Amino acid sequence: MPREVLRTEPIYLDCNATSPIEPRVRDLVICFLDEEFGNAGSRTHAYGTRAKNAIERARRQISSVVDAQPDEVFFTSGATESDNLAILGLVPELEKRGLKHVITSQIEHKAVLEPFDELERRGFSMTRLPVTGGGYVEPDALTAALRPNTGLVSVMHANNETGILQPIVDLAGVLNRHPAYFHVDAAQGFGKDFQTLRNRRVDLISISGHKIYAPKGIGALVARRRGFIRPPLTPLMFGGGQERGLRPGTLPVHLIAGLGLASELAAGEVNVRDAHNRMFRHALLEALAPFSPRLQGDQERCQPHVVNLAFEDLDSEAVMLAWKDLVAVSNGSACTSHAYSPSHVLLAMGVEKTRIDTALRLSWSHLTDLPDLVSMAAAVSRLR
Repeated sequence: MPREVLRTEPIYLDCNATSPIEPRVRDLVICFLDEEFGNAGSRTHAYGTRAKNAIERARRQISSVVDAQPDEVFFTSGATESDNLAILGLVPELEKRGLKHVITSQIEHKAVLEPFDELERRGFSMTRLPVTGGGYVEPDALTAALRPNTGLVSVMHANNETGILQPIVDLAGVLNRHPAYFHVDAAQGFGKDFQTLRNRRVDLISISGHKIYAPKGIGALVARRRGFIRPPLTPLMFGGGQERGLRPGTLPVHLIAGLGLASELAAGEVNVRDAHNRMFRHALLEALAPFSPRLQGDQERCQPHVVNLAFEDLDSEAVMLAWKDLVAVSNGSACTSHAYSPSHVLLAMGVEKTRIDTALRLSWSHLTDLPDLVSMAAAVSRLR
């Protein structure tokens, strides 16, 4: 069982925004900062050789998680850059071939929705797939949306606000009969749900380090070959030959090594982590059950470390204030927390505006201690 601890610092329950760094990953990152600080592009001495070897090992560690080849892994600053590179990097090829229709869903992260808006400004036509009240795309909706000139489909792996897993395997099955490129923003699912991303029909996968207990500032794009042909991506930046000319700049060896180890640990410890997260979820929901919270989305499809819930007639801000000394939670995506507009994800699911104002997202990890659940429940009770 997760440990219940008493402490003055609130327990961090916002892992979908960013996760704590895994201690073994932190140790490796520090080693590459303090001792193995060589540039992987330096070919004349051992420091550079060891740096290059560390990067190639990370490619192997990451590629094995998704059943890809190491040379199909390209390092970026994070999933946002990977999303942009996957989507906008295809533009020249899609324009050349007249494939100017693209498809995404209404619940994507802004890192996908805004590049798609840019495609629209460049003359592409766009279809935004609706989602069910359970928070997922129906494969039939994709079937109906496909056109002969559809060049790209982008659907996320798991939603950052609700934790609902999308039916990526079923969507890939639809695309088996269509040549469009298939991109999956896997920022929230990589290293947690494994078989899905091993599907060979997924062409492009965006990965974020700080969602799997690696540092911020590092991510990857997996560009899987079809047959022997890699997706025809054009670089968005210029200034060096790194990453086979696709993404220039000196490689941050310490961050890349950390992402590689985090990926390997996620694969090796998946069952232990999953068990912890499920026990945590059970204890949390059991403690809050007397208040009959509404859970947003189809819970059969929900990741075990996330819950989006609402207490009837209790504003989310009031609950967060009541819990501020106990837990750190959010009421939406960290990337749009500066805006007070209703969640586009919950709106797309058909949740009423009044219910959206009461919604809270709690997300944890295998590193998270159980908070003082009795005090959390008492705080909610006092608000009623």
